[in-house]
Amino acid sequence: MTGPEEQPELIPGMVRATVRASQAKARATKARNAAEAAVATHDPVARVLVDVPLAHLDRTFDYAVPEAMDAGVRPGVRVKVRFAGQDLDGYVVERAATSEHPGTLAPLRRLVSDEPVLSAAIAALADDLAERYAGTRSDVLRLAVPPRHATAEKEPSEPAPPLSALPPAPAGWDDHPHAAAFLAHLRAGGAPRAVWGAAPGADWPDLVAHAAAETYAGGRGVLVCVPDGKDVARLDRALTDRLGAGHHVALTAGRGPAARYREFLAISRGARRIVVGTRGASFAPVHDLGLIVLWDDGDDLHAEPRAPYPHVRETLLLRAEREGAAVLLGGFARSVEASYLLRSGWAHELAPSREALRRAVTVTVAGASEWELERDPAARSSRMPRQVHEVVGRALGQGPVLVQTPRLGYVTALACERCRTPARCTTCQGPLVLSGPTRPPACRWCGTADQAWACGECGHRGLRAPVLGDARTAEELGRAFPGARVLTSSGERVLAEVDDSHSIVVATPGAEPIAASGYAAVVLLDTWLLLGRTDLRTDEEALRRWCNAVALVRPGGEAVVVGDPAHAALQALVRWDPGGFAERESTQRQEAHLPPASRLATIIGEAGAVDDAVTLLAAPDAAEVLGPVDLDDEESRVVVRVPRAQGPALSAALGELQRVRSARKLDAVRIQVDPVSL
Repeated sequence: MTGPEEQPELIPGMVRATVRASQAKARATKARNAAEAAVATHDPVARVLVDVPLAHLDRTFDYAVPEAMDAGVRPGVRVKVRFAGQDLDGYVVERAATSEHPGTLAPLRRLVSDEPVLSAAIAALADDLAERYAGTRSDVLRLAVPPRHATAEKEPSEPAPPLSALPPAPAGWDDHPHAAAFLAHLRAGGAPRAVWGAAPGADWPDLVAHAAAETYAGGRGVLVCVPDGKDVARLDRALTDRLGAGHHVALTAGRGPAARYREFLAISRGARRIVVGTRGASFAPVHDLGLIVLWDDGDDLHAEPRAPYPHVRETLLLRAEREGAAVLLGGFARSVEASYLLRSGWAHELAPSREALRRAVTVTVAGASEWELERDPAARSSRMPRQVHEVVGRALGQGPVLVQTPRLGYVTALACERCRTPARCTTCQGPLVLSGPTRPPACRWCGTADQAWACGECGHRGLRAPVLGDARTAEELGRAFPGARVLTSSGERVLAEVDDSHSIVVATPGAEPIAASGYAAVVLLDTWLLLGRTDLRTDEEALRRWCNAVALVRPGGEAVVVGDPAHAALQALVRWDPGGFAERESTQRQEAHLPPASRLATIIGEAGAVDDAVTLLAAPDAAEVLGPVDLDDEESRVVVRVPRAQGPALSAALGELQRVRSARKLDAVRIQVDPVSL
């Protein structure tokens, strides 16, 4: 302890030392601020797209480039800026010599990284998509540029190895009369555009890999987008077999943040110029993009569920137009939008010959002929008629058999055995279902079991199952063919591949596994369920799912369908004419003023907010406002329809509506341009 007599001497000394330290710190801070305030002499203005979701602030803002950051600040880099009283992220879009802002520009706060992650092509694409879908560029860039991973950014991207001699073209392209000319055009650096209908049983990943290799050998990049991870894995193997390792990257949502960012940097730096992935890959910054491939564009997985809800097909077509790339829009089925591209002359058809299609598969509908009805009078009323058992029994001697059924579960609907009244829960009036062969009926909504159920209409206690799931279907097939192994692929347990053993695979649509050598036969059950949906694309979607299942058959295999043989979609499947079916659908929609002949937009939100939005919307003169329609107790929907030629005007009007509502801080509404379904 210091004595009292020392206190008067120590306290003033402590104060003087503190003051000197504070003054030195202030001088250092002033010098540092002065150095930071020094503005770069060349192009001192940085135009920054700030990460702000508000529509009325969707534009670039000018900031001064400090001299200390001059070397690192260039178009495409990430920066921190002061905006509305807080530090926000942004991308430098441009360096400029002057600014239209009359006052003093605020300096950039920090250079996050000198890695240019936003290319000029992707920045322009973000502008196009924001305008097309009445969204903001910030929302588009969140889909386009993955989050930064600093450790991965420090790692170099290894260049691709030298390209060795390519193997010969796969035999599958020989079935397409115009394929040789298309591939030669790709190799020569051209930009042909084709809508491709693959033959059933074709090894489409190998065919796509060959087209990519031809483009890559010509010195250009390739971007391939597919619906899901199973397709990415197949294409990944096909490209490795054809080009060798190290020439491409595969992008999927399941990759971790570090691996995802590392692969993104390899593309951005030009170390990899072939990209395969799901919908997020549509924004990959491929250098010298020469070919864009989109497989199965009708799959709803290609529709982005986040604002501004762009569709991969539209994203890639905009990229093709802007970057002058070739386009290959392929699939076993054909969407109405792809048919419209052919009708408008934007693309040309690339299809196999009819002889190749006849050799590939034989499709029949159970009970379609009088002879079959004489053999089996219940062929059109039975769920699995005699013809199905004959086809399955015959095909099991040659390999695996695929059975597609639309419902997941055991018994997904119950009804009174006598009067056919749907069975309902006595607690909440929810539908009763069976989850297993030994379990009592239970409510799908509240889970309450009802062992003593009785029909409320007639009092009968017997139940029938009008709708069976994949588990019950597998059980019935196991009893009918006790010597065969029965597998299921659905829900959370989806098989990627099966071997060539003599087995029966029961799968729901989209979950069908790939057989090593193809299926000996394919059976489609309960087709009425897919055709019973209430949607604009019901028939188109049903045919797409059937084509994708039948296409898994081995060359020369057979398929049998249980359904109404007079239905147009089933007739198109039997003839294997998805192109003709899409053309008829396109004609009918044009007559009814439906997409793609028209452009639609939906406005969804609370009733008052939707009404305000419709009042503020300055729609084109030819616009039709349909609705409002109550979706539930809280939301309503309005549909705005215009002729296709006025689609850009509708998008512009919706974009202005978003900006006005954002500036006035009105209640939010959700706007979707060209939604997949209504």
